[in-house]
Amino acid sequence: MVSMGQYDPKPTESHWQSAWERCDAFHPDPQAPGQPYGVVIPPPNVTGSLHMGHAFEAALIDTMVRFKRLQGYNTLCLPGTDHASIAVQTLLEKQLAREGTSKDQLGREAFLERAWAWKQESGGTIVTQLRRLGFSVDWRRERFTLDPGLSRAVQESFLKLYDKGLIYRGEYLVNWCPASGSAVSDLEVEMKEVDGHLWYFRYPLTDGSGHLEVATTRPETMLGDVAVAVNPGDERYAPLVGRTLTLPLVGREIPVIADDHVDPEFGTGCVKVTPAHDPNDFAMGQRHGLPLVTIMGKDGRMSEAAGQFRGLDRFEARQAIVAALAADQALAKVEKYRHSVPYSDRGKVPVEPLLSTQWFVRTQPLAKACLTALDQGHPRFVPQRWAKVYQDWLTDIRDWCISRQLWWGHRIPAWFVVSETNAQLRSDTPYVVARNEAEAYGEAQRRYGPNAKIQQDEDVLDTWFSSALWPFSTMGWPDGENADLQRWYPNSTLFTGFDIIFFWVARMTMMASACTNTMPFADVYIHGLVRDAQNRKMSKSAGNGIDPLVLCERYGADALRFSLVRGVAGAGQDIRLDFDPATETSTIVEVSRNFANKLWNATRFALLNLDGATPTSLGQPDPDKLLIADRWILSRLARTSRTMAEKLDNYGLGEAARILYEFAWNDVCDWTIELLKRRLNGNNPEDRHTAQQVLALVIEHLLVLVHPFMPHISEELWHRLTGVQDDTFLALQRWPQLDQAHLNDHLEQQFAALIDAIRVVRNLRAVAGLKPSQTADVLF
Repeated sequence: MVSMGQYDPKPTESHWQSAWERCDAFHPDPQAPGQPYGVVIPPPNVTGSLHMGHAFEAALIDTMVRFKRLQGYNTLCLPGTDHASIAVQTLLEKQLAREGTSKDQLGREAFLERAWAWKQESGGTIVTQLRRLGFSVDWRRERFTLDPGLSRAVQESFLKLYDKGLIYRGEYLVNWCPASGSAVSDLEVEMKEVDGHLWYFRYPLTDGSGHLEVATTRPETMLGDVAVAVNPGDERYAPLVGRTLTLPLVGREIPVIADDHVDPEFGTGCVKVTPAHDPNDFAMGQRHGLPLVTIMGKDGRMSEAAGQFRGLDRFEARQAIVAALAADQALAKVEKYRHSVPYSDRGKVPVEPLLSTQWFVRTQPLAKACLTALDQGHPRFVPQRWAKVYQDWLTDIRDWCISRQLWWGHRIPAWFVVSETNAQLRSDTPYVVARNEAEAYGEAQRRYGPNAKIQQDEDVLDTWFSSALWPFSTMGWPDGENADLQRWYPNSTLFTGFDIIFFWVARMTMMASACTNTMPFADVYIHGLVRDAQNRKMSKSAGNGIDPLVLCERYGADALRFSLVRGVAGAGQDIRLDFDPATETSTIVEVSRNFANKLWNATRFALLNLDGATPTSLGQPDPDKLLIADRWILSRLARTSRTMAEKLDNYGLGEAARILYEFAWNDVCDWTIELLKRRLNGNNPEDRHTAQQVLALVIEHLLVLVHPFMPHISEELWHRLTGVQDDTFLALQRWPQLDQAHLNDHLEQQFAALIDAIRVVRNLRAVAGLKPSQTADVLF
């Protein structure tokens, strides 16, 4: 007798996760046969903990990776984490503040030592959590964006782009976050609707003949005004263009200019022009040759140029300037005004457009190459509609500010040529770009003479710079002879969310085009969001997030994975997941746990009726001895295997999961097992042997179909059914390739009609109140 109690996922999942890793089940040899299928997982931040979005993405990736492995592909799924410059540095600075010190007191080298120590001690949390899901990645190839190999890739790509004229250093208006003390890219800025005010100020004409009323939402920047602009088609102000005004509180004479950017319907139709503190004004200033007056520092406080307001916080200055203008009779009126304000995604404060010398990537040439590739179908987006979003981003693109005023990260490989150590740098300070200090020193001496001294740029690269290299830096680039790079690059599929199509997808394609002359992946699968039962997006602020590990503990990782994949109505669609925080339960995941129990019980039934035999020892059933019910289930098995493969090949993961569920629950458990019971318990040895053969074949093949979705329980049950050793894995077997001669459309239609008839009879018996022991005549 086979002893199988109730299914307990915890020991089963722990056992197989350890066994797979111990035996290097997912550590492929690049020289092994089979077509390559390569996936690099989107690297989560090293500071992160697993949330439901991670679990959803992992379930989708692993379903496809395990399916491809079963199809015979030489499959690599490569994991890793991102160093998360801002997040890590912010975390450590808070720790230091609690200890009564700071990074500046500690010094750069000591701070970086502490950062690495934190990474070694606490940075692996999310990796441990991903293991809990049964992710079939190659942990021996795990990467970190600050690993030596990836750091070399960053240096080489920087030099390559610099040599092509695609990286430059310049003084431009950037989004500055006073809270984090760093520039942030446009994509790290979140626009928030804010209830504010629109102030109207009187700017007097210099000749005393009148004034213009100027409307603004930012009075604190008026000290840096260098002009007032009107629309050239606005007849109200045409006679005033070219005349001068006196800037209140400052006394500086500024011109009235005409520019098409001005909206004559906004305020009075007159707008202040502050090129040093507004991106639109900066562009206008360049068109008209206006000077730059910077009145605010990088700490968000007014600078020396602000005169009597110097040293004030920017928002304190706003109040003080309004009060001063009111006292001078220059305040005309104030209106309530709701408008969009740019906030730093990291610092959570309004960003300040400031002039700053930064490093930039010239993106338009790179975007052009990517648009050409897209026209040729590379990469392919699933769903296709996201290709238009990607195209729009690339079409309307601005240069990418890649320098960040941080210490934790990839230090920019540029050295300034100076006359003394720790010299004050200026925007025109000469520099050299090199792989290392020795190379930089040699280049500086060659260009500027034997007495040249060098000093490395203090800044680090935007985290997204190294992330943009992820598909090929993880494969060994720039070593073109690396076996992994030759085998699995370009990658096969990128799985990611729609919210980082430009943050990450477009930047990866641009960097790959520049560094490897190809697109980094064949397909881009854009998945949706996990929403709660009320269809709300899960977030910390909404308080409706679900800890995936809580559901893993209660129901098992397989149940959670299957629920997440089965819930996908179509590629790219959001899914819903219910959760009761009081009981830590989910009805949706409970359904999948019940499905796991169903598979467990079906396999237990098979083991109880196979008399110790295995599918191999039983052999294939003789076609001449198959009954109609046998031929029906073999036809359904062949069709299900083929249809699921077609769906998965085309990223129909949710559809494949639902087809599997219906086949396993209805066709196998509800009908085939019930129909086989009479023969398995009968006295005809030949008929019983055929029934055993059919049962063993169907259950074994079913477990293979289940495996990509629920790997742990399928591995456990397959081992029990086949009797193989622990170092042989279902994960490395082959997808069922049943003889297509088993397919019988007519028989399936007939059997479906019979099943419908049986269900009708059962319903009628229930209505009539007949007991199970009572018979009834049925007329068709």
